[in-house]
Amino acid sequence: MAVNRSGPSADFSHGDLRVSRNRRYLVHSDGTPFFWLADTAWELFHRLNREEVELYLENRRRKGFTAVQAVVLAELDGIRTPNAYGHVPLVDDDPTKPNEAYFQHVDYVMKVAQEKGMVIGMLPTWGDKVGSLHRSWGTGPAGLINANNARAYGRFLGERYRSFPNLVWILGGDRSPEGFIHVWRELAEGLAEGDGGRHLKTYHPWGETSSSYWLHHERWLDFNLLQSGHGSKVPNNYRMIAYDYNLAPAKPCLDGEPAYEDHPIGWNADKGWFNDFDVRQRAYYALFSGAHGHTYGCHDIWQMWQPGREPISNARTPWRDALDLPGSFDMLHVRDLMESRPFLVRVPDQSVVYGDCGAGSDYIAATRASDGSYAFVYIPDGRAVTVNMSLISGSRAVGYWYDPREGTASLIGVFPTAGTRVFEPPSKGYGCDWVLVLDDESRGFPPPGSSQDAMGKEAPG
Repeated sequence: MAVNRSGPSADFSHGDLRVSRNRRYLVHSDGTPFFWLADTAWELFHRLNREEVELYLENRRRKGFTAVQAVVLAELDGIRTPNAYGHVPLVDDDPTKPNEAYFQHVDYVMKVAQEKGMVIGMLPTWGDKVGSLHRSWGTGPAGLINANNARAYGRFLGERYRSFPNLVWILGGDRSPEGFIHVWRELAEGLAEGDGGRHLKTYHPWGETSSSYWLHHERWLDFNLLQSGHGSKVPNNYRMIAYDYNLAPAKPCLDGEPAYEDHPIGWNADKGWFNDFDVRQRAYYALFSGAHGHTYGCHDIWQMWQPGREPISNARTPWRDALDLPGSFDMLHVRDLMESRPFLVRVPDQSVVYGDCGAGSDYIAATRASDGSYAFVYIPDGRAVTVNMSLISGSRAVGYWYDPREGTASLIGVFPTAGTRVFEPPSKGYGCDWVLVLDDESRGFPPPGSSQDAMGKEAPG
């Protein structure tokens, strides 16, 4: 597949990131929407050298990724196993004594990402360094970050990276905060002291849970992040996103760790491996259910696995080869579709579909503009769908089929916006997913996926 997106992936001349006034999306300070399309590269700072950093980030820039999630104190013995240049992050395993040489490499990654227009969702630490709950791989040391040093460590990071516009703090790291919320709060407050509150914050939780379960009312939590995880072939993230979307007060929400491409299903290779359809389906389910953006992941890439390194949970593809697995290309098509229509007015609305929407892998997900200017319906298996045409504004609707595999749109026709109408996708069966796009004809939108000009901007005020 040939992908060569030109220019920076996002334009930080529009200002820092903040939460939109409707509390559903991320925007730049001038009101320009920011679409979070991230990759999980947890071991980026820890395992890659500078040449590999450039290779990785350039590949993701060309595919349209706008963010990368990476960990400073990494999971895979990130305290005592040095980085590619022989440096560990802390002197004497002390978070109040950062090793300057290690953080110079983190600085380099931040600068390269900024040049490419990519946010770094920076985890100050993997969760196994805080407390002792749910430790995996035995990497610890548990309790390294605690109530006595978390604020100082956060203040150091906040001060060091205060000047970067391309930064979002992600606390947590695949752990429940239960029993240690006070430690995470100290870390969050230290970050804010250091960067003056410039950067947004969220929390990455333990598998198949959301930050909202414990932290929704924490003042420092700007948006919720959930992990729908790797346990089942049947997706559940549309339910999890809908739950977070309907909480009060409203906060943007995101699936920050769905099923990874090339990950064994349920951590059991005998059950098969998650593929491009699995990761693509979860992206559309999350977005159409109310997520402000989406995170893709690949099992081989998060750990930067290559021959000679111990594979975690049956990693099998060298990370350089895994960069071009088909699901990663599909993410660009997701972004192109979402940015080709007014962005900040989009709401989840299953009433677009007339009748049963199904469940699990057969679920049909729908979203539309609150002003009725467009609607999207994601159909996972190519079966016919009946649509409530009256939810489209204007007298006539223009219909398209958008192909999530190729990023192409085919005109269906023009239809009256009254009653119901049945639409049958061009193909059906496993992996034959389609997006039905219906536009108010009077708006004159371009074909879906072909332009960002209709994305819109938040009005001043």
